[in-house]
Amino acid sequence: MEEIDYSVLFRWFVGMNLDEPVWDVTVFTKNRNRLLEGDVAREFLSEVLSQAREKNLTSDEHFTVDGTLLEACASLKSFQRRDQKQDPPDDPGNPSVDFHGEKRSNETHQSTTDPDAMLARKGNGKEAKLSFNANLLTENRNGLVVNAEVFQANGTAERDAGLVMLERLPGANRLTVGADKGYDTHGFVAECRHLNVTPHVAMNTGRRGGSAIDQRTARHAGYEISQKKRKRIEECFGWMKDIALMRKMKHRGLEKVGWLFTFAAAAYNLVRIRKLMAISVGAA
Repeated sequence: MEEIDYSVLFRWFVGMNLDEPVWDVTVFTKNRNRLLEGDVAREFLSEVLSQAREKNLTSDEHFTVDGTLLEACASLKSFQRRDQKQDPPDDPGNPSVDFHGEKRSNETHQSTTDPDAMLARKGNGKEAKLSFNANLLTENRNGLVVNAEVFQANGTAERDAGLVMLERLPGANRLTVGADKGYDTHGFVAECRHLNVTPHVAMNTGRRGGSAIDQRTARHAGYEISQKKRKRIEECFGWMKDIALMRKMKHRGLEKVGWLFTFAAAAYNLVRIRKLMAISVGAA
C-alpha cells in the first residue's frame, strides 16, 4: 500500500490517477480470500499447462516427483509447549525466551505465530526450522510443473503429496515416476503400482530391510533415463526459491502458503515456456 501511495509506476499499473486516494488494505485482504475460496491458483496453473500441451511441450507418460522445505514466517521463539500457560512477555515485540536444554518436538510444541508450521530439518546435522513441505510433480520432456502441493512437514509429507498428485493425473495408461531415495519405501512403491504407475525410484540399499526397488524395474533403460531426468526438478525449486521468493514465506497458514507456492509454479512454467518457444523458433 505504501508503494502504491508514492510510486507513479505502481499507480499507472493499477490504473490510478496521481491524486486518487489509495485503497484500504482490507480491500486486498477480501480479494485474497475470494481467490483462496475459488482455488484460482490451481486453475491458473492448469490453464498455463494446457497451453504447453497444445504446443506439444509436455510428456503425458513420464513424470518426476520431489519435495523441499519452505521456511515458515515464524521464529523458533514462537515454538512453545501446547499445555503451558504463557506468562506476559517482557518485551511484546521481541520477548526473551530461554529454551536451551528443553526437548522440543512437534508432538508437545506448537508455533504461536503459525500453528500450521512444524519443526523440520533438511538432513542429519542440519538446523531445524519451522517449515512447510512443498512438493512438485513435473513432466520429463521439458521439466514443466504439472502439479504442486504444500503439506505440513510431518516426515511423510513428500510421499503422501506425491501419491496425491499422481492420483490426479488423467488417463488410464501406465505412467512412470522418477524420485530420489527418500521415496524408496515399500508403502510408496506399492501404492504407485496400485495407481498403474511404474516407480522409477532411486534405490536406497542402506535402509533397513533393503530397497523396495528390485532389478525387475532397475534393469530397464527407462529407469536410467528417469533417474537422469528427475534432477531437473531441482531447477524448479531453485527458481521458485530465488526468483519467486519462496525460500522464506511472507504469509502464514497452510492454505495461503500453498496458494502462493502454486502461483509460483505457474510463473515458473510461463518463464520456461517462453524459453522453449524461443529455442524452437530459433531452430526453425
